[in-house]
Amino acid sequence: MVTAITSSQEAIDLEDNYGAHNYHPLPVVLTRGEGVFLWDVEGKRYYDFLSAYSAVNQGHCHPHIVQALIDQARELTLTSRAFYNDKLGLAEKYVCDTFGYDKALFMNSGAEANETAIKLARKWGYTKKGIEDNKAIIVAAKKNFHGRTTSIISASTDPSARKNFGPFMPGFEIVEYDDVPALQKALANPHVCGLWIEPIQGEAGVYVPQAGYLKTAAELCNQHSVLLMMDEIQTGIARTGKMLASDHENVRPDILILGKALSGGVLPVSVVLARNEIMLVIKPGEHGSTFGGNPLAAAVVVAALQVVANENLIENAARLGEVFRARMKRLIEKTDLIKLVRGKGLLNAIVINDAPESETAWNICLKFAEHGLLAKPTHGNIIRLAPPLVITEEQIHECCDIIEQVVLAYKK
Repeated sequence: MVTAITSSQEAIDLEDNYGAHNYHPLPVVLTRGEGVFLWDVEGKRYYDFLSAYSAVNQGHCHPHIVQALIDQARELTLTSRAFYNDKLGLAEKYVCDTFGYDKALFMNSGAEANETAIKLARKWGYTKKGIEDNKAIIVAAKKNFHGRTTSIISASTDPSARKNFGPFMPGFEIVEYDDVPALQKALANPHVCGLWIEPIQGEAGVYVPQAGYLKTAAELCNQHSVLLMMDEIQTGIARTGKMLASDHENVRPDILILGKALSGGVLPVSVVLARNEIMLVIKPGEHGSTFGGNPLAAAVVVAALQVVANENLIENAARLGEVFRARMKRLIEKTDLIKLVRGKGLLNAIVINDAPESETAWNICLKFAEHGLLAKPTHGNIIRLAPPLVITEEQIHECCDIIEQVVLAYKK
């Protein structure tokens, strides 16, 4: 029986032989993390420029968060929601105070949180807006990414998420992202209960909408009695240089969906936040999760959010994001391999000047890894670049040097 990995190839072979093939990882096998760094099983150190899809905003294995995990794990890990526990209420109050909402509903994964938001919006639509039974519609945006459950992919436009996974759930209308006239038309339908969007489309390639789009979306929702459901799982918790990406336009969604960095990457936890009028439409027995709201996760959430506040991660992301994009813009002037850089804070992407179906972006990421920086393409020719928010300016420049060296030396 294999009990320890001795080489990267052994780990890769084990996963290929015994694991499902639902991911296509870079051929790097990681064994340790600290702050902005990761190490592979052979001992090579890398800068992490993916941050577990923005789950480790606070850096890998942050000692304050890990200590909270250890301390609580010694006391109590799970009770189910059949009983109260002494940590959940503290965490609920902390997140409500932090984000300015009346009520919090903890789940585990981001997909679970989005499923929860769907149920909330529909129940509100029937009981508060007066929509006819089973006629509620949720408006979503093209190129969205909210998860991969069968309900969620019913609102997806990504062929890889949908092909051979139907039939799909009805009750969704898909409109163009960053298109105000499309919103005006869709939200005027009296059967619409919710508008479900990301303030920046991260998985799609860090698409940042035009200034004013989110504010106009909020105004249209208010005008038509529609709930604004904001998925900030990837963009929230300081990633874009604000606590929430929607804060850039001073927009406060009716339903806020958070996950990933809510635990600093220590364990799966997500939350849906709303005001009383919305959250309390769900009654006992109508929604739940065995692990949702467990005391271990509750203790970790408070610690993870404390790190964001205590270490000024919002300010660091805003300042170093400007530094990073300035370096990338100067790089674009030196090469025709990169078309553009886009993003906010430390959520950024470079678009490779090649067809989406080409392997150029993948091969560039392999070269990045050779030089000690980990990133991964999305949608073919886009490379997302999102380090932990604890990164320093000196480290940002060192990483930009690696990116520049690889790009300028790259031959198709």
